[in-house]
Amino acid sequence: MVAANVAMGIVFFSQTLVGILGNCSLLLHYFMSVFTEKSLMPKDQILKHVTFANFLSVISRGIPQTMAEFGLKYFLDDFVCKLIIYSNRVSRGISLYTMCVLSCFQAITISSSSPKWMKLKHRMTKYINPSCSVSWLVHLFLNSKVTMRVTSLGNNRNFTKKFNFGHCSGFGLDNIAGKFYLFLICFTDFLYLSLMAWASISMLSILYRHKKQMQYIHSAQHCPRVSPEARATQAVLILLCIFVFFNSMSFLQLLYITLCDNPKLWLISILSFLDTCFPTSCPFLFISSNGYISRIYLPSCRNK
Repeated sequence: MVAANVAMGIVFFSQTLVGILGNCSLLLHYFMSVFTEKSLMPKDQILKHVTFANFLSVISRGIPQTMAEFGLKYFLDDFVCKLIIYSNRVSRGISLYTMCVLSCFQAITISSSSPKWMKLKHRMTKYINPSCSVSWLVHLFLNSKVTMRVTSLGNNRNFTKKFNFGHCSGFGLDNIAGKFYLFLICFTDFLYLSLMAWASISMLSILYRHKKQMQYIHSAQHCPRVSPEARATQAVLILLCIFVFFNSMSFLQLLYITLCDNPKLWLISILSFLDTCFPTSCPFLFISSNGYISRIYLPSCRNK
C-alpha cells in the first residue's frame, strides 16, 4: 500500500461514515412516523425513497471502495461482488426515478391553479407512494442482468472483454439480450432525465413570471417578500442541479471503464468519490432546505 492509497482509503471511510449517519438519521425520522401514525406529506413520501436509495448507494459504493484502497481487493467473493454492483445499480435507478417524480410534482404544484391542474395534483398525490414502491420492483427486475456479468477480482476465468471496477470485475454484453438490456437502461435514464429537464424548465419559467409579478406588487406596496412556493421551487432546482452533476460521474466512470482497456485505478477512485458525494450530502441538503421544500404541498392544501 502506498501513501496515496491510504489517504484515499481514509477519505472514502470518512465519506461512507458521514453518508451512513446522515441517511440513517433521516430514515429513522421517516420510520418513526409509522409508529406515531403521523401521515407524511407527498414530498416526504418521495424523499424517504430517495433516502433509502442513497443509503444503499453509500453502502454498496463506499464500503467496498474503502476496502480496495486499504489493499483488500481480493477479499470479496463472487456472491458479494454481484450483490454490491446489483445494489448500486438498483439504488442509482431509484434515485433517478424518485428525483424525477419530485421535480415533476413540484412543477405541477406551482403551475396554474386551474381545475385541470388541481385535479392532476390530487391524482398524483394519491399515487406517489405506490408508484415509488412499484419502481423498486421494476428496477430490481431491470438490473437482474447485472448479476450474471459481475465476478470477483480473484476469478481467473477468461472473458472476451473484462472490466475492472477497482474492487470487482465485469465482462461485456456481447449477445443480443445484453445489447437490449443496455438499450433498456439507457432508455429509462433518458426518459427520467428528459422529464426532469421539462420540469426544471417549467419551474424556471414559472419562477421568472412570478418574479415579474412580485416586482410589480412590491413596487406598489414597498414590501419585498419571496413566497414560500418560490423558495420551495428554488430549493428543489438546486437539489436537481447537484443531483445531475454528481450523477453524471457514474455515467463517466462506466464509460471510462468500458472504453479503456487498462483504466487507471486512481481515476476510478476519484470518479467513485464524486459519484458518492450526492448520496452522502443529500440528507444534509434535505435537512437544510426542509423549511422550504416542506411547503411544496401547502398551496394545494390551502385550496381544499
